[in-house]
Amino acid sequence: MKKPRLSIAFIFIFGALGGLLFGFDTGIISGASPLIEANFHLNTEQTGFITSSVLIGSAIGALSIGSLSDRFGRKKLLILASILFLVGSGLSAVATGFVPMVIARIILGLAVGGASALTPAYLAELADKGHRGSLGTMFQLMVTLGILLAYVSNLAFLGHNLLGIRDWRWMLGSALIPALLLFIGGILLPESPRYLVEKGKVTEARAVLDQLRAGTKDDPDAEIAEIQSVSHQEKGGLKELFTIARPSLIVAIGIMLFQQLVGINAVIYFLPQVFMKGFNFPASGAIWISVGIGIVNFVVTILAYLIMDKVNRKTILMFGSIVMGVSLSLLAILNFTLSISAAAIPTIILIAVYIFGFAISWGPIAWLLIGEIFPLSVRGIGTAIGSAANWIANFIVSQFFLTILALFHNNVGGPFAIFAVFAFLSWGFVYYFVPETRNKSLEEIESELVSRYNAKQKKA
Repeated sequence: MKKPRLSIAFIFIFGALGGLLFGFDTGIISGASPLIEANFHLNTEQTGFITSSVLIGSAIGALSIGSLSDRFGRKKLLILASILFLVGSGLSAVATGFVPMVIARIILGLAVGGASALTPAYLAELADKGHRGSLGTMFQLMVTLGILLAYVSNLAFLGHNLLGIRDWRWMLGSALIPALLLFIGGILLPESPRYLVEKGKVTEARAVLDQLRAGTKDDPDAEIAEIQSVSHQEKGGLKELFTIARPSLIVAIGIMLFQQLVGINAVIYFLPQVFMKGFNFPASGAIWISVGIGIVNFVVTILAYLIMDKVNRKTILMFGSIVMGVSLSLLAILNFTLSISAAAIPTIILIAVYIFGFAISWGPIAWLLIGEIFPLSVRGIGTAIGSAANWIANFIVSQFFLTILALFHNNVGGPFAIFAVFAFLSWGFVYYFVPETRNKSLEEIESELVSRYNAKQKKA
């Protein structure tokens, strides 16, 4: 029986659903955690660990899935991630106490980490070089949409114990819907043509490319030949990762560390607490500010999607670094020099500017780059290490943000000044280390990497 023909939009939207679940499951806890704390009579440390336990699972999931996807394929691991999303979401919604909730959140973390490592590589391998930027940005667009939907879900269920079931259980359980969609999509989605060529399944790879490149001027046969030209080169596994691909590994780890050290998830996770503790806002007003920032994040990521194929990656990254650095510096200065009442509104505006700088650049491009810069044979493990670096930095920032805020007597100028320093440092990292990948096929990027390595070996 002939398989139904899937539209390109279906393939890329459903392929990026892991990003939506990534955003949803990391954002939903911001509204649910105070309710869980009251329901289970937890202390602050326990509530904090419920929030951060997903990050522990994410680091493990990201590291684990890379080598597995290189061995078993992107499609099978995408289905596995969707199953973990279903299990983790279900268990978190029915958890009866602190330990069951932590277990459920770690399982969710395995899924989130797996999706964060797997999806960028999968989307990069499906896209043609002319549209890889915008299509790769689909992942971050889905992440921001997931965060926004999480905030909306928090507001929708807050105070509504439907059918006698507590509101926070509905919040966490609502993640079952996109998880089920990802599972169905995973079954229907094609395998990566580059993975298929790597495994010698050229006929299947050509069938996938025929479908993906239908209606375009791209020649699937020429693309197959280009993939084969790098696929048949000598492979060294981990040896290749730490020799030929070492510059890519440095870029992946650095870009992912900086993406978190500029403070984005401190804002995503703790923005309500920032305005409640730092500016004495009521809880409802603080949550509405979060929703507004979530909307800015999502809308600007749409803008990034529209321009991603028209502007060099490095140019956008360095622009974003400057916007973030300047806005965070001004934010810190204002909060150290003005009264709380006078600084509140400018702080909201500057956080929105900071979110603009991040969402137009570091948000989408960091995930896009780690799917582009690694050779085919180690792309899975390479993106996994980059993703794990992201989650480790995320964990560090999340664990210490409130502590740093307390050290500065709840003056947000302190932690944001630290984030400003990392924003300016990120500009230098991009300038000196990050290669330009726009309008290059994955095979061209790999060939340039191999050529540079061979040239260095000859000189040595």
